[in-house]
Amino acid sequence: MSILEKIEDTLDTIRPALRSDGGDVELVGYDGEDGVVQVRLMGACSTCPISTMTMKQGIERRLKAAVPEVREVQAV
Repeated sequence: MSILEKIEDTLDTIRPALRSDGGDVELVGYDGEDGVVQVRLMGACSTCPISTMTMKQGIERRLKAAVPEVREVQAV
């Protein structure tokens, strides 16, 4: 399984919670050199006042735990 597939699989485990609040997350890209994943928050998540916390405490933490190659997650 490729790193991108691992990232997508991990995002799939997060999506139900985001969708229950009217949002979603989309994988934009992954830079293997830097270990940086770029995602786009969509729907209600794009304008949510706690989206930064969702990004760092939720999405980034889960991705780092599931995919050791991931060092950082950035919203684009």
